[in-house]
Amino acid sequence: MENGDIIKDQDKKARFKSLVIDNTKYKTHLTKKFENKPPYSPRNPSCMHAFIPGTIQKIMVKEGQKVSMGMRLLILEAMKMKNRILAPHAGHVKKIYVSEGQNVSKNEMLIEIE
Repeated sequence: MENGDIIKDQDKKARFKSLVIDNTKYKTHLTKKFENKPPYSPRNPSCMHAFIPGTIQKIMVKEGQKVSMGMRLLILEAMKMKNRILAPHAGHVKKIYVSEGQNVSKNEMLIEIE
């Protein structure tokens, strides 16, 4: 059996799967990684996540405190830059998941507002 025969046999066994992107249907082979990944769900705008790894320098609010849109919540220092995390909307601070001086990784939950 030649290498060409093996490839042909594998092609016969392979099944195409449908993938829909922007209302266009494609028939393709999907990797196991793609098939096993969780479905997309948009982020909750009430939950603030670290957009970059860094250190929490200062927390300017307390749990239960009323906040307005654009109010400073905390300062996240990353790569010698102080990034101000602002409230995306008005509400009350439901929970603070970090403390001052804590190192956080990317996408780690910082604060939740309700």
